[in-house]
Amino acid sequence: MAKQSQQRKGRQSRPTKATLDKQNQMKRALMLVAISLVLFLGLIRLGIFGTTVYNVLRLGFGSLTYVASFGFLFYLFGYKLYQKYEGLLSGLIIVFLGLLLAWHAYLFGQSSFAGKDVFSATWALLWSDLTGFKVLHFAGGGMLGALLYKPIAFLLTNIGAYLISTLLILLGVFLITPWDVYDIADFVKTSWAKWHAGHQVRKEKRFVKKEERRLQLEEEARLRAEEEEAARLTQASVDYETGEILDDVEIIAEQTSPSPVEIVAGGETEIFSAADQIQPISTYSDEIEFDLDTVEDEWTQQPQTDYDELETDSFDIEQEDGFNQDNEVVEVDFKPQRFQHYRLPSIDLFALDKPKNQSKEKLIVRDNIRVLEDTFKSFGIDVKVERAEIGPSVTKYEVKPAVGVRVNRISNLADDLALALAAKDVRIEAPIPGKSLVGIEVPNSEIATVSFRELWEQSKTSPDKLLEIPLGKAVNGQSRSFDLTRMPHLLVAGSTGSGKSVAVNGIISSILMKAKPDQVKFMMIDPKMVELSVYNDIPHLLIPVVTNPRKASKALQKVVDEMENRYELFSKVGVRNIEGYNAKVEDYNSKSDQKQIPLPLIVVIVDELADLMMVASKEVEDAIIRLGQKARAAGIHMILATQRPSVDVISGLIKANVPSRIAFAVASGTDSRTILGENGAEKLLGRGDMLFHPIGESAPVRLQGSFISDDDVERIVNFIKTQAEAEYDNSFDPGEVSEADSGFSGNGGADEGDPLFLEAKALVLETQKASASMLQRRLSVGFNRATRLMEELEEAGVIGPAEGTKPRKVLETP
Repeated sequence: MAKQSQQRKGRQSRPTKATLDKQNQMKRALMLVAISLVLFLGLIRLGIFGTTVYNVLRLGFGSLTYVASFGFLFYLFGYKLYQKYEGLLSGLIIVFLGLLLAWHAYLFGQSSFAGKDVFSATWALLWSDLTGFKVLHFAGGGMLGALLYKPIAFLLTNIGAYLISTLLILLGVFLITPWDVYDIADFVKTSWAKWHAGHQVRKEKRFVKKEERRLQLEEEARLRAEEEEAARLTQASVDYETGEILDDVEIIAEQTSPSPVEIVAGGETEIFSAADQIQPISTYSDEIEFDLDTVEDEWTQQPQTDYDELETDSFDIEQEDGFNQDNEVVEVDFKPQRFQHYRLPSIDLFALDKPKNQSKEKLIVRDNIRVLEDTFKSFGIDVKVERAEIGPSVTKYEVKPAVGVRVNRISNLADDLALALAAKDVRIEAPIPGKSLVGIEVPNSEIATVSFRELWEQSKTSPDKLLEIPLGKAVNGQSRSFDLTRMPHLLVAGSTGSGKSVAVNGIISSILMKAKPDQVKFMMIDPKMVELSVYNDIPHLLIPVVTNPRKASKALQKVVDEMENRYELFSKVGVRNIEGYNAKVEDYNSKSDQKQIPLPLIVVIVDELADLMMVASKEVEDAIIRLGQKARAAGIHMILATQRPSVDVISGLIKANVPSRIAFAVASGTDSRTILGENGAEKLLGRGDMLFHPIGESAPVRLQGSFISDDDVERIVNFIKTQAEAEYDNSFDPGEVSEADSGFSGNGGADEGDPLFLEAKALVLETQKASASMLQRRLSVGFNRATRLMEELEEAGVIGPAEGTKPRKVLETP
């Protein structure tokens, strides 16, 4: 009993966990108070005790004792904050070490400490203050600072110590902040992008101001030239009796040639200049001579016509539009004036070009020339780089092989050259047409975008050629144009995102820039419903943009009917083409009061041919083939675009009747051969990089197509809509097409009552054989439609049911 009572007393006297925690907190609080009190007395240096405490702390931290003391107190009272923010404690420690090093570097940078030992001099300084119970000297970073300073100063001198201390402080600040390395990289990248964007804006503003200044100077120069010309004219000696010019005045127009591009190749310097594009210098002597002759005629001849005696049976001089108030005859335009107030769009509708800087490419070209020659040399091929042409997207190196070097040896090194040049891909043109050189096309580090406005201003196409279209810039920087009337049809193919739709928009905009609604009409077919719908309601359209693939076949058939009607009209009039017919109409209108309307050109644009071929391949292919064979003389031209350049879309008959082709970037050489008949398009870069193979050319030409934004297209469309309203031609309307219409079902054209049923039946009865593959070949239909025809023949009792791999039996006889 007594033992149990003793155990109970022992359990009651043992403290609980909560009591122990409370006791530990009390001890911690008392310790914190004691330490804080001692530090406080030392910081205020109260008496001998406070000064001694301060000097003891100075032995370790020197003149940074205040910083160390406050940091220690902050750690004692706010230790939870250090645990909450990762990296705060380590960052503060590193910053403090950097300050210790900087303070000690400052101490030993004084002349009085030059040449002294770091540890002994520091200890003597601190010990003198400690034993004297005074604080008289600057102590640097104390003994801890001396420990950091001595090895760094020995290796990097005093200046190196400052540099290391700065790096330590920056590292500590970085650890204190919540940023990581990726955040700093993003910050630097964003800041650089903002600065670069601002720099581009400022550069563009400077460019605009420079252009305005240049135009102003040119205008002033022109005015001065006119004044000088007038002064020279007045000073020219003329014998008025004989009309002989005694002093011939010649004015030479000054032209500035563009700055040459210098490429150093193999120790030789080549200068590439655009001087070939400068027009010859002209003189004004002939014009001045003509003016003086005119002046002579006005002085020597007397007026012999009395306007009061003119007969005015047909019209009144004062009221007829054919004469103005000065009785000068004005030419009368006998063409129909339906769109006489129509104004053509201006190039000012398009955004200004940003200045392009390809100086970086010129530096790269110099290195690539050396790399090319070294690479060929390593393979035992002796070549020399003759010339390098820097284009918008690629640089073309013209290589001259030595005598005896086979061209195919160079062609087989495309992958090795791409590896040596670190290029995305290399295209080799062996040989260059018309030259005894081999072309090696290497992508530039940055593609210089060619804007539609820049290309239009440089191409300077003829306003009389309505279908002459600037297509892009060649490798040598010259703009290339093509006349659709000579193509006469164009096939555009390329994978998604290669620039095909942008090129089609550029072609349409180029035509709209030069043609009035009564001169050129469009038939647009857009199964994707998003590319060409922006052109709806412009007066150039024959009908609204066709988006239903089932209507497209009938719309193409309407164009075929128009072609036939035009040929009948040409036959009646006795002409061979649309130019001859319009010339006869103009001649007739000049002689007759009843005016005839000339025939407009028609451009058929199909944005996605593959969708039409999937729905009604035979009908669409027949219409395209007939237009391709005969439509040129009737003034009808086609632009066919597709992003699936396969043989079931671009058939052999279509290729034969559409001789001009544009290939954008494609996935494989097979697709390139389908479009162009040769490899090359699989090595294009995309974003408007194209191979253009016009009719009559032996090899395709590489061009960088122009970029036209959606805003530019919208601006030109809105401008045209304000000029005239759309008036659609109902004769081209394909009408409504239902799913049950023959030849337009989703299975490739077959439906109940297929129009080819009788033809298929006659074929089966004639050959006494029945198979889907035979119907495909003989009727030129797809597999799905041939299968449906087989099912209809079986339902009609013409052929028997399928018996595995055995051929079907023909139940009827012819």
